Amino acid sequence: MNYGLIGEHLSHSFSKEIHEMCADYTYEICELTPDAVADFMQHPAFKAINVTIPYKQTVMPFLYEIHEHARMIGAVNTVVNKEGKLYGYNTDFYGMTALIRRIGISLKNQKVLVLGTGGAAHTAIAVAKAQGASDVLVVERWATDEYISYEMAYEEHSDAGIIINCTPCGMYPYADGAEHIKGTPIDITRFPRLIGVVDAVYNPLRTNLVQDALDHGIPAEGGLYMLVAQAVMACRIFLGRVKEAFSDETEMDRETERVFKKILSDKENIVLTGMPSSGKTTVGKALAEMLGRPFIDTDAVIVERAGKPITDIFSELGEAGFRDLETQAVRDMANTHTGAVIATGGGAILRDENVRALKRTGRVYFLNRPLEQLIPTADRPIASTVEAIKRRFEERYDRYLSTCDKEIKNNETVERTVNTIREDFFA
Repeated sequence: MNYGLIGEHLSHSFSKEIHEMCADYTYEICELTPDAVADFMQHPAFKAINVTIPYKQTVMPFLYEIHEHARMIGAVNTVVNKEGKLYGYNTDFYGMTALIRRIGISLKNQKVLVLGTGGAAHTAIAVAKAQGASDVLVVERWATDEYISYEMAYEEHSDAGIIINCTPCGMYPYADGAEHIKGTPIDITRFPRLIGVVDAVYNPLRTNLVQDALDHGIPAEGGLYMLVAQAVMACRIFLGRVKEAFSDETEMDRETERVFKKILSDKENIVLTGMPSSGKTTVGKALAEMLGRPFIDTDAVIVERAGKPITDIFSELGEAGFRDLETQAVRDMANTHTGAVIATGGGAILRDENVRALKRTGRVYFLNRPLEQLIPTADRPIASTVEAIKRRFEERYDRYLSTCDKEIKNNETVERTVNTIREDFFA
């Protein structure tokens, strides 16, 4: 291996794609068990590597020299082999700084709450101090001499202006949480002076924490931009352009934005919402074919899983039972697919949890076809007559608008609608 990434569990990593967009080398993913790390570092058969959880501290004793940022953070994520001597760097400092800059917030004179105590938290602490935060508090489940608890954060530090999440809460595959795992690390409504939220989690693209903040008008973003930014810097270091990596911020930001937009568009789903017969399936299939993406129809998923048509599901389980099946299908499709076109059922937007799941990994387009062009069909039990279609349209119209990222007028040709969505998605 000349260039690559070492860590313990790396199946979710985007690093190979990012590095191979940045430079003309092959980047390999190498999972190591804890007892294999020492031998790997003592007999380095690589030119340069990135290091991720849980080995960012483990590799440090094997290094000949450690850059000041890495020493300050207490962790290394980039190692370069120079004639058998290993030099360690930490590009996460730049990555988090670039993410904060992109969100458009300033940490200067702000009380900052850092959630978690791992390597990302050490980076956040160093960045916050470097940017002139007035107070930096580390939040853990239980209070110690070094950390405050979440209850203390709520009760004594509700005046915090910035929250930086460095815990795995909200991370795939537990985006909504699971037993003993919460889907969001903290209740932001308890912090009325909050002006920004930074989340180091990059998979899914938008965690519940990020969506909570955006729903309350608070600038926020997940960790994908940070991941790309640190990789862009690591690439420069890999290729011996260390001085440029630490000095040319403008060029680094330009390259980061280029790669970020490409990775985001590759990973983000295109989600279509709208009334029955608004064209979601027709447009979705045409769009998927044009872009070379998989197409998913959540109604078709429900029918396949149930082994019966929607009319029978409604007859046997009622609308509430159907909606439960729909929620599971929407959640599963959103959680397990990236870079897909997803057409949803007409009522999928009625439940907040469905909208949240879809927005975690996708951009939502409302196909707005005029009421007079909506045609009732027998396979849609609550939209099978003209009168029923009209009632559903009136009941849901505002909901469609409030839950979409973009309204698309679908009253012309399929080709025109597909091109409109494509142009907006890749803008």
